[in-house]
Amino acid sequence: MDLRKLKKLIDLVQESGIAELEITEGEEKVRISRTGTSSNAPANAVVTPAMPVTAASPVGEPGAAQPGGHVLKSPMVGTFYRAPSPGAKPFVEIGQTVKEGDTVCIIEAMKLLNEIEADRAGVVKAVLVESGQPVEYGHALMVIS
Repeated sequence: MDLRKLKKLIDLVQESGIAELEITEGEEKVRISRTGTSSNAPANAVVTPAMPVTAASPVGEPGAAQPGGHVLKSPMVGTFYRAPSPGAKPFVEIGQTVKEGDTVCIIEAMKLLNEIEADRAGVVKAVLVESGQPVEYGHALMVIS
């Protein structure tokens, strides 16, 4: 990947306030993440060959026990939120019945709030992520059965 492009991506991460950015271009994969809690903290960049995502990829937190049922996974990298705004009622509660297409959470990515919908009908058995926690692509969010 071009060094100038990498520098622009690092600057973008620092200016935007996002915690992490991951881009795959051909055989190269770049992940830029901020370290520390300071808004002026330097960003780290890692360039690695792209690796395909497989069904055997880990889901959720390592070692975390998950109730049986369908696992709703994150479609993107970002910050998970259970409610539309701080102090508001969460979109769904454990034990609540949801229909396919119901909004169950929000993932904020690059200052955009993306509503995540249930991909199947059922009852929410578990919420596997705390509000405000960063999530990766494929990270387990909820269990619906």
